[in-house]
Amino acid sequence: MSDSGMKASWRKIIAPYEKSSVKRSIWQIINTLVPFFLLWYAAYWSLSISYWLTLIPCVLAAGMLVRAFIIFHDCCHGSFFPNQRVNEVVGTLIGILNFCPFYQWRYTHCVHHATSGNLDRHGVGDIWTVTVQEYLAMPRIKRLAYRLYRNPIVLFGLGPSFTFLIEYRFNRKGAKRKERLNMYFVNISIVLIIGALCWLIGWKAFLLIQGTMFLLSSIVGVWLFYVQHQFEGAYFEKGEQWNYVDAALKGSSFYRLPRILHWFTGNIGFHHIHHLSPRVPNYNLNRAHHENPLFQDVTPVTLLSSFRSLTFRIWDENRKKLMGFEYIKRFRMQQK
Repeated sequence: MSDSGMKASWRKIIAPYEKSSVKRSIWQIINTLVPFFLLWYAAYWSLSISYWLTLIPCVLAAGMLVRAFIIFHDCCHGSFFPNQRVNEVVGTLIGILNFCPFYQWRYTHCVHHATSGNLDRHGVGDIWTVTVQEYLAMPRIKRLAYRLYRNPIVLFGLGPSFTFLIEYRFNRKGAKRKERLNMYFVNISIVLIIGALCWLIGWKAFLLIQGTMFLLSSIVGVWLFYVQHQFEGAYFEKGEQWNYVDAALKGSSFYRLPRILHWFTGNIGFHHIHHLSPRVPNYNLNRAHHENPLFQDVTPVTLLSSFRSLTFRIWDENRKKLMGFEYIKRFRMQQK
Protein backbone atom coordinates (compact mmCIF):
# COMPACT_ATOMS: atom_id res chain seq x y z
CA MET A 1 0.00 0.00 0.00
CA SER A 2 1.29 3.48 -0.85
CA ASP A 3 2.03 6.08 1.81
CA SER A 4 -1.03 8.08 0.82
CA GLY A 5 -3.13 4.93 0.87
CA MET A 6 -2.00 4.03 4.38
CA LYS A 7 -2.71 7.56 5.61
CA ALA A 8 -6.17 7.43 4.07
CA SER A 9 -6.92 4.14 5.86
CA TRP A 10 -5.42 5.08 9.22
CA ARG A 11 -8.72 4.59 11.02
CA LYS A 12 -8.80 0.93 10.00
CA ILE A 13 -5.16 0.50 11.01
CA ILE A 14 -5.54 2.04 14.45
CA ALA A 15 -8.93 0.53 15.37
CA PRO A 16 -7.63 -2.79 16.85
CA TYR A 17 -5.49 -0.90 19.35
CA GLU A 18 -8.27 1.34 20.65
CA LYS A 19 -9.74 -1.37 22.85
CA SER A 20 -8.92 -0.95 26.52
CA SER A 21 -8.45 -3.88 28.88
CA VAL A 22 -9.89 -3.70 32.39
CA LYS A 23 -7.35 -6.27 33.58
CA ARG A 24 -4.35 -4.37 32.18
CA SER A 25 -5.68 -1.04 33.40
CA ILE A 26 -6.16 -2.29 36.96
CA TRP A 27 -2.71 -3.88 36.93
CA GLN A 28 -1.17 -0.62 35.74
CA ILE A 29 -2.83 1.27 38.57
CA ILE A 30 -1.48 -1.30 41.05
CA ASN A 31 2.08 -1.33 39.69
CA THR A 32 2.12 2.47 39.71
CA LEU A 33 0.38 3.54 42.92
CA VAL A 34 1.59 0.77 45.24
CA PRO A 35 5.27 1.50 44.50
CA PHE A 36 4.56 5.24 44.76
CA PHE A 37 3.14 4.99 48.29
CA LEU A 38 5.89 2.58 49.37
CA LEU A 39 8.52 4.95 48.03
CA TRP A 40 6.81 7.85 49.81
CA TYR A 41 7.09 5.96 53.09
CA ALA A 42 10.70 5.03 52.31
CA ALA A 43 11.47 8.70 51.72
CA TYR A 44 9.98 9.59 55.10
CA TRP A 45 11.86 6.78 56.85
CA SER A 46 15.20 7.77 55.27
CA LEU A 47 14.72 11.45 56.11
CA SER A 48 15.79 10.77 59.68
CA ILE A 49 19.13 9.51 58.33
CA SER A 50 19.92 12.01 55.57
CA TYR A 51 18.05 14.11 53.02
CA TRP A 52 20.57 12.95 50.42
CA LEU A 53 19.49 9.37 51.06
CA THR A 54 15.86 10.52 50.79
CA LEU A 55 16.55 11.74 47.26
CA ILE A 56 16.77 8.14 46.01
CA PRO A 57 13.15 7.15 46.79
CA CYS A 58 12.02 10.70 45.89
CA VAL A 59 13.46 10.41 42.37
CA LEU A 60 11.84 7.01 41.85
CA ALA A 61 8.53 8.24 43.31
CA ALA A 62 8.64 11.24 40.94
CA GLY A 63 8.87 8.74 38.09
CA MET A 64 5.79 7.00 39.47
CA LEU A 65 3.98 10.35 39.60
CA VAL A 66 4.75 10.86 35.91
CA ARG A 67 3.39 7.37 35.18
CA ALA A 68 0.31 8.13 37.30
CA PHE A 69 -0.24 11.30 35.28
CA ILE A 70 -0.33 9.23 32.09
CA ILE A 71 -3.11 7.12 33.63
CA PHE A 72 -4.92 10.36 34.50
CA HIS A 73 -4.28 11.52 30.93
CA ASP A 74 -5.76 8.33 29.44
CA CYS A 75 -8.80 8.66 31.70
CA CYS A 76 -9.31 12.19 30.34
CA HIS A 77 -9.41 10.73 26.84
CA GLY A 78 -11.82 8.00 27.97
CA SER A 79 -9.35 5.37 26.79
CA PHE A 80 -8.15 3.78 30.03
CA PHE A 81 -11.36 1.92 30.96
CA PRO A 82 -14.25 0.92 28.67
CA ASN A 83 -16.71 2.64 31.02
CA GLN A 84 -16.68 6.44 30.83
CA ARG A 85 -17.91 6.92 34.40
CA VAL A 86 -15.05 4.77 35.73
CA ASN A 87 -12.60 6.88 33.72
CA GLU A 88 -13.98 10.03 35.32
CA VAL A 89 -13.82 8.69 38.89
CA VAL A 90 -10.36 7.13 38.56
CA GLY A 91 -9.07 10.18 36.66
CA THR A 92 -10.33 12.56 39.33
CA LEU A 93 -8.76 10.56 42.17
CA ILE A 94 -5.38 10.14 40.46
CA GLY A 95 -5.48 13.77 39.38
CA ILE A 96 -5.43 14.75 43.06
CA LEU A 97 -1.95 13.20 43.36
CA ASN A 98 -0.74 15.54 40.62
CA PHE A 99 -2.75 18.57 41.86
CA CYS A 100 -4.63 18.47 38.57
CA PRO A 101 -8.43 18.93 38.17
CA PHE A 102 -9.93 16.29 35.89
CA TYR A 103 -12.62 18.12 33.93
CA GLN A 104 -10.71 21.36 33.41
CA TRP A 105 -7.60 19.58 32.19
CA ARG A 106 -9.67 17.32 29.96
CA TYR A 107 -11.26 20.33 28.30
CA THR A 108 -8.03 22.21 27.57
CA HIS A 109 -6.22 19.04 26.51
CA CYS A 110 -8.96 18.10 24.05
CA VAL A 111 -8.70 21.58 22.55
CA HIS A 112 -4.97 20.98 22.23
CA HIS A 113 -5.59 17.74 20.32
CA ALA A 114 -8.05 19.42 17.97
CA THR A 115 -5.75 22.36 17.20
CA SER A 116 -2.19 21.06 17.58
CA GLY A 117 0.03 22.53 14.88
CA ASN A 118 -2.70 24.88 13.64
CA LEU A 119 -1.24 28.40 13.65
CA ASP A 120 -4.71 29.94 13.38
CA ARG A 121 -6.03 28.20 16.48
CA HIS A 122 -3.08 27.71 18.80
CA GLY A 123 -2.89 28.97 22.36
CA VAL A 124 -5.06 26.60 24.44
CA GLY A 125 -3.46 23.67 26.25
CA ASP A 126 -0.18 23.89 24.36
CA ILE A 127 3.27 25.47 24.47
CA TRP A 128 3.00 29.15 23.50
CA THR A 129 4.58 29.28 20.03
CA VAL A 130 4.39 32.23 17.62
CA THR A 131 5.66 32.84 14.12
CA VAL A 132 8.44 35.30 13.34
CA GLN A 133 5.88 37.68 11.79
CA GLU A 134 3.60 37.43 14.82
CA TYR A 135 6.53 38.12 17.13
CA LEU A 136 7.61 41.22 15.20
CA ALA A 137 4.04 42.54 15.27
CA MET A 138 3.83 42.24 19.06
CA PRO A 139 4.12 45.25 21.39
CA ARG A 140 7.50 45.39 23.12
CA ILE A 141 6.07 44.29 26.48
CA LYS A 142 4.49 41.20 24.91
CA ARG A 143 7.75 40.31 23.19
CA LEU A 144 9.46 40.45 26.58
CA ALA A 145 6.75 38.23 28.07
CA TYR A 146 7.21 35.71 25.24
CA ARG A 147 10.99 35.65 25.70
CA LEU A 148 10.57 35.10 29.44
CA TYR A 149 8.04 32.33 28.83
CA ARG A 150 10.41 30.52 26.47
CA ASN A 151 13.33 30.77 28.89
CA PRO A 152 14.10 27.21 30.12
CA ILE A 153 14.18 28.36 33.77
CA VAL A 154 10.61 29.66 33.44
CA LEU A 155 9.33 27.01 31.04
CA PHE A 156 10.56 24.00 32.99
CA GLY A 157 11.00 25.44 36.49
CA LEU A 158 8.76 28.31 37.54
CA GLY A 159 6.09 27.58 34.91
CA PRO A 160 5.11 24.05 36.01
CA SER A 161 4.99 25.09 39.67
CA PHE A 162 2.76 28.05 38.85
CA THR A 163 0.47 25.97 36.63
CA PHE A 164 -0.03 23.00 38.95
CA LEU A 165 -0.04 24.84 42.27
CA ILE A 166 -1.84 28.08 41.41
CA GLU A 167 -3.47 28.12 37.96
CA TYR A 168 -5.13 24.73 38.46
CA ARG A 169 -6.72 25.93 41.71
CA PHE A 170 -9.15 28.20 39.84
CA ASN A 171 -11.93 27.45 37.40
CA ARG A 172 -11.44 28.60 33.85
CA LYS A 173 -13.76 31.20 32.37
CA GLY A 174 -16.88 29.52 30.98
CA ALA A 175 -16.55 26.37 33.08
CA LYS A 176 -19.85 24.53 33.55
CA ARG A 177 -21.26 23.38 36.88
CA LYS A 178 -19.88 19.85 36.71
CA GLU A 179 -16.39 21.15 35.97
CA ARG A 180 -16.58 23.74 38.75
CA LEU A 181 -17.73 21.17 41.32
CA ASN A 182 -14.92 18.84 40.28
CA MET A 183 -12.44 21.66 40.85
CA TYR A 184 -13.82 22.31 44.36
CA PHE A 185 -13.65 18.59 45.19
CA VAL A 186 -10.05 18.31 44.01
CA ASN A 187 -8.99 21.46 45.90
CA ILE A 188 -10.67 20.37 49.14
CA SER A 189 -9.14 16.89 48.83
CA ILE A 190 -5.66 18.37 48.33
CA VAL A 191 -6.04 20.60 51.40
CA LEU A 192 -7.28 17.71 53.56
CA ILE A 193 -4.50 15.36 52.44
CA ILE A 194 -1.78 17.97 52.93
CA GLY A 195 -3.23 18.92 56.30
CA ALA A 196 -3.33 15.30 57.45
CA LEU A 197 0.24 14.58 56.34
CA CYS A 198 1.58 17.77 57.93
CA TRP A 199 -0.17 16.78 61.18
CA LEU A 200 1.26 13.25 61.03
CA ILE A 201 4.88 13.92 60.01
CA GLY A 202 5.31 17.70 60.29
CA TRP A 203 5.21 20.35 57.61
CA LYS A 204 9.00 20.43 57.12
CA ALA A 205 9.21 16.71 56.39
CA PHE A 206 6.19 16.95 54.10
CA LEU A 207 7.69 19.81 52.08
CA LEU A 208 11.06 18.08 51.76
CA ILE A 209 9.49 14.86 50.52
CA GLN A 210 6.46 15.95 48.50
CA GLY A 211 8.14 19.15 47.33
CA THR A 212 11.05 17.20 45.85
CA MET A 213 8.76 14.67 44.17
CA PHE A 214 6.48 17.35 42.80
CA LEU A 215 9.29 19.52 41.46
CA LEU A 216 11.00 16.62 39.68
CA SER A 217 7.81 15.11 38.23
CA SER A 218 6.46 18.46 37.01
CA ILE A 219 9.74 19.31 35.28
CA VAL A 220 9.83 15.92 33.56
CA GLY A 221 6.14 16.17 32.63
CA VAL A 222 6.49 19.59 31.01
CA TRP A 223 9.71 18.51 29.28
CA LEU A 224 7.91 15.51 27.74
CA PHE A 225 5.05 17.72 26.55
CA TYR A 226 7.55 20.23 25.13
CA VAL A 227 9.62 17.67 23.21
CA GLN A 228 6.47 16.07 21.82
CA HIS A 229 5.72 19.18 19.76
CA GLN A 230 8.93 21.24 19.68
CA PHE A 231 11.47 19.22 17.72
CA GLU A 232 13.44 19.19 14.47
CA GLY A 233 10.94 18.72 11.64
CA ALA A 234 7.87 19.76 13.68
CA TYR A 235 4.67 20.58 11.82
CA PHE A 236 2.83 23.90 11.89
CA GLU A 237 0.41 25.18 9.24
CA LYS A 238 -2.29 27.78 8.83
CA GLY A 239 -5.95 27.45 7.93
CA GLU A 240 -6.75 25.17 5.02
CA GLN A 241 -3.17 23.91 4.78
CA TRP A 242 -3.49 22.32 8.23
CA ASN A 243 -4.24 18.58 8.17
CA TYR A 244 -5.18 16.42 11.17
CA VAL A 245 -3.23 13.32 10.07
CA ASP A 246 -0.08 15.28 9.20
CA ALA A 247 -0.37 17.24 12.45
CA ALA A 248 -0.37 13.91 14.31
CA LEU A 249 2.29 11.99 12.38
CA LYS A 250 4.56 14.96 11.62
CA GLY A 251 3.71 17.42 14.38
CA SER A 252 3.91 14.96 17.29
CA SER A 253 7.23 13.27 17.93
CA PHE A 254 8.21 9.66 18.34
CA TYR A 255 10.43 10.12 21.40
CA ARG A 256 12.55 6.98 21.32
CA LEU A 257 13.62 6.36 24.90
CA PRO A 258 15.27 3.44 26.72
CA ARG A 259 12.68 0.81 27.60
CA ILE A 260 12.71 1.64 31.32
CA LEU A 261 11.93 5.30 30.57
CA HIS A 262 9.09 4.29 28.25
CA TRP A 263 7.69 2.35 31.22
CA PHE A 264 7.94 5.28 33.64
CA THR A 265 6.44 7.66 31.07
CA GLY A 266 3.58 5.37 30.11
CA ASN A 267 4.70 5.07 26.46
CA ILE A 268 3.82 8.72 25.88
CA GLY A 269 6.93 8.88 23.67
CA PHE A 270 4.79 7.25 20.95
CA HIS A 271 3.07 10.58 20.75
CA HIS A 272 2.50 10.52 17.01
CA ILE A 273 0.19 7.53 17.45
CA HIS A 274 -1.49 9.04 20.49
CA HIS A 275 -2.35 12.22 18.57
CA LEU A 276 -3.66 10.22 15.64
CA SER A 277 -6.04 8.41 17.99
CA PRO A 278 -6.30 9.44 21.66
CA ARG A 279 -8.57 6.42 22.12
CA VAL A 280 -5.54 4.10 22.17
CA PRO A 281 -4.64 3.34 25.82
CA ASN A 282 -0.99 3.88 26.68
CA TYR A 283 -0.26 0.15 27.05
CA ASN A 284 -1.20 -0.44 23.39
CA LEU A 285 0.93 2.33 21.86
CA ASN A 286 4.16 0.34 21.74
CA ARG A 287 2.51 -2.57 19.94
CA ALA A 288 0.73 -0.26 17.49
CA HIS A 289 4.04 1.33 16.57
CA HIS A 290 5.97 -1.88 16.01
CA GLU A 291 3.23 -3.64 14.05
CA ASN A 292 2.55 -0.91 11.46
CA PRO A 293 4.95 0.63 8.91
CA LEU A 294 2.86 3.83 8.83
CA PHE A 295 3.85 4.65 12.40
CA GLN A 296 7.49 3.65 11.93
CA ASP A 297 7.97 5.99 8.96
CA VAL A 298 8.85 8.94 11.18
CA THR A 299 12.21 10.32 12.26
CA PRO A 300 12.61 9.50 15.94
CA VAL A 301 13.72 12.01 18.54
CA THR A 302 16.34 10.39 20.72
CA LEU A 303 17.17 11.22 24.32
CA LEU A 304 20.38 12.93 23.15
CA SER A 305 18.93 14.79 20.16
CA SER A 306 15.94 16.00 22.19
CA PHE A 307 18.12 18.50 24.04
CA ARG A 308 18.52 20.41 20.79
CA SER A 309 14.86 21.36 21.25
CA LEU A 310 16.01 23.78 23.94
CA THR A 311 17.30 26.06 21.18
CA PHE A 312 13.89 26.28 19.46
CA ARG A 313 11.94 29.44 20.22
CA ILE A 314 9.93 30.61 17.23
CA TRP A 315 8.38 29.29 14.00
CA ASP A 316 9.58 30.57 10.63
CA GLU A 317 6.82 30.17 8.04
CA ASN A 318 9.25 30.63 5.14
CA ARG A 319 11.60 27.83 6.17
CA LYS A 320 8.86 25.75 7.78
CA LYS A 321 10.96 25.10 10.85
CA LEU A 322 11.52 26.13 14.44
CA MET A 323 14.32 28.62 14.97
CA GLY A 324 16.12 30.34 17.83
CA PHE A 325 15.65 33.99 18.78
CA GLU A 326 18.92 34.86 17.05
CA TYR A 327 17.20 34.19 13.72
CA ILE A 328 14.96 37.25 14.18
CA LYS A 329 17.84 39.63 13.52
CA ARG A 330 18.78 37.77 10.33
CA PHE A 331 15.13 37.79 9.25
CA ARG A 332 14.93 41.55 9.68
CA MET A 333 18.07 42.04 7.59
CA GLN A 334 16.66 39.82 4.84
CA GLN A 335 13.49 41.93 4.71
CA LYS A 336 15.43 45.16 4.08
